[in-house]
Amino acid sequence: MIADILLEVVLPIFVLIGFGIIMQYAFKLDLYTLAKINFYYITPAAVFMSMYESKMSPQLLGMVALFYALYIGVLYVISMLVAKQRKFNRGMRAAFTNSLLLDNSGNYGLPINDLAFKGDPMAGSVQALIMSFQSLLTFTYGVISIQGAKTEGLYKQAIIGFLKMPVPYALVIGIVLHALALPLPVFISQPLMYADQSMVAIALLTLGAQIIKYPLRLRRLDVYLSVLLRLLVAPAIGILIVLLLGLKGIPAQALIIASGMPVGVNSSILAEEYQNEPDFAAQTVLISTILNVITITGLITLAKFVA
Repeated sequence: MIADILLEVVLPIFVLIGFGIIMQYAFKLDLYTLAKINFYYITPAAVFMSMYESKMSPQLLGMVALFYALYIGVLYVISMLVAKQRKFNRGMRAAFTNSLLLDNSGNYGLPINDLAFKGDPMAGSVQALIMSFQSLLTFTYGVISIQGAKTEGLYKQAIIGFLKMPVPYALVIGIVLHALALPLPVFISQPLMYADQSMVAIALLTLGAQIIKYPLRLRRLDVYLSVLLRLLVAPAIGILIVLLLGLKGIPAQALIIASGMPVGVNSSILAEEYQNEPDFAAQTVLISTILNVITITGLITLAKFVA
């Protein structure tokens, strides 16, 4: 089973990431444009289609929200305890916390989910919901933690940033149309389907192009500590919460796998934007993504047995 998962799920992911790395080396791709295509076009289409075609009940939606709240809450407490024990300064504490809380549930998590569950609508809906929660967390806590909640107009900026994100709108519209059982005209559904189908290839190519710009450094202990917590402790917490909530089947497996994503590129983007420990943030993204080829293979295998 492990060999099958490695060959059929994980290896295709990293082949596509590899193409992104090669193309970035060869052509110096415009990362800003690539990110915008993913963020404003492909990802919203994928999220909308996942929710529109979803088989998720209101009860399950509530359970996913509860899972995520507990999961993030426990990770936050752990990050604060570690930061205190390591005597991190305020800036480093914010960067360290973001590296644990802001994972790559979008342009890495969605493709992993799609391949692991062979496009199952239920699993895709769970991952789309997690990604939407993650987007909300990024543009609220992620920004506020770095700025130290002191900058004038900060909360207004965070709210404006969130309102500019298309993913939450796609999520809500998809849920509403699904609940009302409204059919989409072909001239709308067909383009959305084409955009959704391009998500895996384009998102992973973009990720490869993004991570290769970070130089690899292997001497920072705090980076390894963050990666250890992100790739091993976080999924262990996810498994415990799934068991605590009594979740079973595809939703439980999807949540367990979602808890094992590497550090999100957004944590590095925020660190660069506000010049807050950008080297640390970049290293956690790069190293956690590389090592995730091992951990996600094991986690997918484990999820099948646990749930």
